[in-house]
Amino acid sequence: MKRFGVVLCFALTLPGCGMFADDGLFRNRGDDYLAAREHPVIRVPDGLDGQALGELYTIPAVAEPLIPDANNDIPRPQPLGTSLLEEEIKVQSLGDKRWIWINRAPAEVWPRVRNTLNTNDVAVARAEAADGVIETVWVEFDDDPGNLHRYRLRMEQGMQTDTTEVSISHAVMPKGGTVVPPWPESSLADERERTMADFIASGLAGNAGGGQVSLLAQSIGSGAKVEVVAAADAAPYLLLKSGYDRSWASVAQSVSRDEFVLIDQDRTRGLFYVTLKEDVEQEKPGFFARMLGAGKSDRGAPLAANYRVELQNTDQGVQVRINGEKDPLERTRMLELLKRIRANLA
Repeated sequence: MKRFGVVLCFALTLPGCGMFADDGLFRNRGDDYLAAREHPVIRVPDGLDGQALGELYTIPAVAEPLIPDANNDIPRPQPLGTSLLEEEIKVQSLGDKRWIWINRAPAEVWPRVRNTLNTNDVAVARAEAADGVIETVWVEFDDDPGNLHRYRLRMEQGMQTDTTEVSISHAVMPKGGTVVPPWPESSLADERERTMADFIASGLAGNAGGGQVSLLAQSIGSGAKVEVVAAADAAPYLLLKSGYDRSWASVAQSVSRDEFVLIDQDRTRGLFYVTLKEDVEQEKPGFFARMLGAGKSDRGAPLAANYRVELQNTDQGVQVRINGEKDPLERTRMLELLKRIRANLA
């Protein structure tokens, strides 16, 4: 018994890193994931039902290029946009388009929207989680007894990762009509669409959802609205899969906030002239230089643009490129600035 106690005390004094090293008593499994392989989904023979063998947790593809550092180490993750730190819900509009923006993933927003409708006894005629579409039944309003109305809610991924846009369409037809009209491109009654948007936004704000995530709605937003295109033989750019007006407004907002300073813009040519706050700080004279009068002659002088952001409309979408206003930028610097722009898109 005494001998066992001596051995036990000796074992407890062994250094932990030695016990769990590759040649120690317990093999360190911390890097085992690096050797993991992705296996194809089981293929079910023809004529048999394979629905139960679908992928519950899909692995998203890494579409963005990584920015290596000077030591060729694993790059640090890019900083999140400030709008992703706390939950925000906004009703945004551009022209005749209106949508609800929330900085949560579509798979999380879907059950919250369904719960908002169910809690308020809004009957649903069709709900397709995979497509992110909810359609209500035809209803009659007291102030319009001669017509029937219905709404369609469409959820899709926003400009940023883990954000959702909920767009609303409103349709109307005469009461007793036999021909169901198709969904219009824009709502026939703007005020009713706005009322529904405010209703859904208020429901989302009052229903955090408890972290619920819909597995059926995981495919919503699989086609991202923004993509970083970085071919090896061409300058990198952002591809915004939205209309030009929406893309221009989104980029204008992005280069006007946080670390960017918007100097000038030319919508006709699709150009923004910007600089970075960090560049402005570096150009300021130091404390002792200011004591000696340095920089007094430059007070009140307009800031100079260091970068030029260009938008070009194409068949695939709107391409957003950036380059130096005076000197060309290196490829790594282009990627870094493009990702900064993307982090602020909305």
